[in-house]
Amino acid sequence: MSKPRFVARLSCVAQTPFRFAMPKAVRITGRSSSITNSFVNGIVPIIRPSPEQIDEALGVLGMKDEVVCAYCGDAATEWDHLRPLVENQRPTGYVHEIHNLVPACGKCNQSKGNKHWRTWMFGPARLSPKTRGVADLDARAAALERYEAWTRPVRVEFSDLVGEELWAQHWANHAELLQQMRDAEKTVELIRERVRAGMEGVLEPVLTGEPAEGDAD
Repeated sequence: MSKPRFVARLSCVAQTPFRFAMPKAVRITGRSSSITNSFVNGIVPIIRPSPEQIDEALGVLGMKDEVVCAYCGDAATEWDHLRPLVENQRPTGYVHEIHNLVPACGKCNQSKGNKHWRTWMFGPARLSPKTRGVADLDARAAALERYEAWTRPVRVEFSDLVGEELWAQHWANHAELLQQMRDAEKTVELIRERVRAGMEGVLEPVLTGEPAEGDAD
């Protein structure tokens, strides 16, 4: 079922071959979401499934014979959280367990992030199934709805379990670290400005194949 899409992608690449791409500039504050995810994932418990539970989950998804990405149908390489673990920089309470995990490919897992699966799946996000032209989205969405209804996932109220004081300290640490990143970004900008000023007048690379002036023996 996925072969025609794969052929179409190959055809597109053949028409416009990749030649070059500059690395993107990185900002320290651009890693804020990674920090937040670490503060959540670092406390979320892991409930390992039994082989029988895995078989049952795959059966609900209609994947007894072949395990594929639940979102697009390509080869599965990992399992993704169907319901997000993080919303508005706080844990949703869902944990790492089979009732909240579905097989996924790397493209879909990366593109989906912390979005609700249906909003993302039918939305315009880069590499979403809709954007990539996956044809059988309604059938795949129906399978995911069956999976959601299969059983109730575990959901934890962290503050009730650990106490308000410890919970508040955890997020105070998070806020302090994000502020340090914002402060560090100001220092980085000063460094960038001085580097730009110091590099004014630097010659562009010579592309003629001839040695640059001063390089000849």
